[in-house]
Amino acid sequence: MILCEADFAIHGLVNYKLFGHSVWLTTTHVAMVIVTIVILIFAIAANRCMKKAKEVPTGFQNVVELIVEMLGKMVTTNMKQPKKFLNYIGTLFLFILICNLSGLLGLRGPTADYGVTLCLGLITFCMIQYNGIKCQKMGHFKALFEPIPLFFPINLIGEIATPISLSLRLFANMLAGTIIMALWYGIIPIFIAKLGIPAFLHAYLDLFSGCIQTYVFCMLTMVYVDDKM
Repeated sequence: MILCEADFAIHGLVNYKLFGHSVWLTTTHVAMVIVTIVILIFAIAANRCMKKAKEVPTGFQNVVELIVEMLGKMVTTNMKQPKKFLNYIGTLFLFILICNLSGLLGLRGPTADYGVTLCLGLITFCMIQYNGIKCQKMGHFKALFEPIPLFFPINLIGEIATPISLSLRLFANMLAGTIIMALWYGIIPIFIAKLGIPAFLHAYLDLFSGCIQTYVFCMLTMVYVDDKM
């Protein structure tokens, strides 16, 4: 029986010095570059397609309009000022979704790296605080002492926990899928691994779970930001 070593780690590809520190270019960076290129190609193609849009959509125009309508409906349904955040939520949704689905292309999904999901969580956290201060002024800070000043530590922890919970939820779910697939391909004999079960696992762990986690992250982002407005 032929066995391979299960490999689900982040690997350093290129090492270089920056301000006296050793910096690695990893598989996560490569995957993120590929994802970014895919999004840019799709955006350019969609832009050109819509400039020549037909009254009765066909082919690629149908796909673009379907995505725009779906994202527009999602944001409109859950936010008081949807136009303000549609571009950000739409970009966030596409980025996380393609990162989650990149496992289908043989890449190690960037969202299985906590450094990526934490940055996404911190961006959401900054948006929450910015809109809270902009819309509520001093009431944003006053809310930390409600209903009584004794609740300040609990309210503060609740605010700080937002980006951590957002990032950990996405990271943990995608890392679990990455580990399961690595174990399957690494430990199970090659002739068995080529049967239909890997396809089923990819469909669930990459496609189904990836779509669900994308929706959950974006939905929570909208809820948290909208709650401060």
